[in-house]
Amino acid sequence: MRHILAQLFDQQLLTHAEAHEAMLRIGQGEANAAEMAAFMSVYRMRPISVPELAGFRDALLSLSRDPELGTRDTIDIVGTGGDGKDTLNISTLACFVVAGAGYQVTKHGNIGVSSVCGSSDVLRELGVNLAADNDQLKRQLERAGICVLHAPAFHPAMRHAGPVRRELGVRTFFNILGPLVNPVRPKFQVAGTFSLELLRLYHYLLQQTDARYTVVHALDGYDELSLTGAAKLATPAGERLATAADLGLPATRPAELAGGRTAAESARLFIDVLEGRATRPQRDVVTANAALAISCREPEFSFAEALAAARESLDSGRARQALKLLVSA
Repeated sequence: MRHILAQLFDQQLLTHAEAHEAMLRIGQGEANAAEMAAFMSVYRMRPISVPELAGFRDALLSLSRDPELGTRDTIDIVGTGGDGKDTLNISTLACFVVAGAGYQVTKHGNIGVSSVCGSSDVLRELGVNLAADNDQLKRQLERAGICVLHAPAFHPAMRHAGPVRRELGVRTFFNILGPLVNPVRPKFQVAGTFSLELLRLYHYLLQQTDARYTVVHALDGYDELSLTGAAKLATPAGERLATAADLGLPATRPAELAGGRTAAESARLFIDVLEGRATRPQRDVVTANAALAISCREPEFSFAEALAAARESLDSGRARQALKLLVSA
């Protein structure tokens, strides 16, 4: 690990093979806490390259647990986190809306590291089993249309870096990796990024896979379609800007997207959305992100058609039912 750190301190980029080796060393517990902290700090001070990110991703996937679901014909909606916005759990809510609309979702997530409440925090509070075995996950997917892949359960390699990440308390390249290492390797993905630079990095990387994807970054800093301003969207067809008005929706103010200060408060907000007690901005932002996913899954749909499907899932109660079935399964 020291020779890799020496290269990084000399401002050299790692090759794919070197990045792969570094992540394997971290994942197999061969790097100490000081080495890991130094390694993470480098990528807070300079951008990560495409070969480095690909090497990290491939190493983590090689060390991951296979959920053995028998299908990759699923979608994930996930953000990098690290945007510092502390919103309600928009991407996770959108996953249930998409499941309620009839599309299978394999949600990859984790506890909050640089935010108050991550997807795993709120789902645990709602009664979702984050330690489900492969048979239970398959049953959840069949019955509820959604299963939850809690990152620590599928990436045992991450346990070595976890304490260092928590002590640092800031986003690290693990935030960047999270959306790329879903162990199901779903064929469809909506990935939110906290920067425009990272959106383009994801775009370059995902173009090299067989996934159909949409990468989103709100230009005012959100790692999702926030409707608070213009957002950049990247798909296999290219990049484009989109505003709330372009999508036929009213603009949203940042304060209207605030999340809970605890997991319990976040869970109450979550249920309010699913049970129709949400504010208009909360409902709009959740259904807009669900519509992005439905459009990704069904490219022949217009955004308006995808949005109508998302709203119907929420209004009919099928999104709420997906959560109930997930918990009971």
